[in-house]
Amino acid sequence: MDSQKLTQQFLSDGYLYLPGFLSRTQVDEINETLAAFIQHQLSDMAPEHVKYEVPGDPGSLKMLQDLQAYSPLFERLLLDSSFSQLAETVLGEQVVGKTLEYFNKPAKIGKATPPHQDGYYFMLEPMSAVTMWLALEEVDEQNGWVSYVKGSHKKGMRPHGATQTVGFSQGIVDFGQPSDLEDEVFFPAKPGDLLLHHALTIHRAAPNTHPERSRKAMGWIYFGKSAKEDVEAKQAYVKSLNKKQA
Repeated sequence: MDSQKLTQQFLSDGYLYLPGFLSRTQVDEINETLAAFIQHQLSDMAPEHVKYEVPGDPGSLKMLQDLQAYSPLFERLLLDSSFSQLAETVLGEQVVGKTLEYFNKPAKIGKATPPHQDGYYFMLEPMSAVTMWLALEEVDEQNGWVSYVKGSHKKGMRPHGATQTVGFSQGIVDFGQPSDLEDEVFFPAKPGDLLLHHALTIHRAAPNTHPERSRKAMGWIYFGKSAKEDVEAKQAYVKSLNKKQA
């Protein structure tokens, strides 16, 4: 699909599904790098950048945030890669790479990701931002597939409230309306498949109920150059969130 068609589809649906965006060899390299990083450098990360499904259980690692701050390779993946180029294509402007993250839903205990809109956390005007999600292993209904509500980015911000889900502190309080469920699209994925969505697109992910399989993925966030962040409000929110999780 050419750039113009990619952008048109992104603006129409609020998301894109790009199977095989990375080759299996490229995914293997990322997985190997992540495994080595977790084994040898996890202790270098700020505590607020490391989250576990079960506090105190190292086997339940759930999320690593701001990986670009800890490795030149991760920094390149965020700032100078096919991902940053794609972000510029769909947003139609230069972008600022905000964060590179690692996500996991451990087998049997990985909780559902509540329905939400990333823009609620971003606090931007205009809301020019895109989030990307790359499957690092097989993903299906059992171990936590992702879903989007098609066209929801055109309907503005929905009301959000506090959740009990680590790493996803806010969720849409009135999700489940007929239009939500009728327009929801679920995505099984293979390693290297890429999903990306607009900051106002409603999305969620199922829990991992599989007895053995994990659900590992990576995430990229880009803001358009035109987007202005409410820095004071964002800092206050993050400070309050970290205090609650301490």
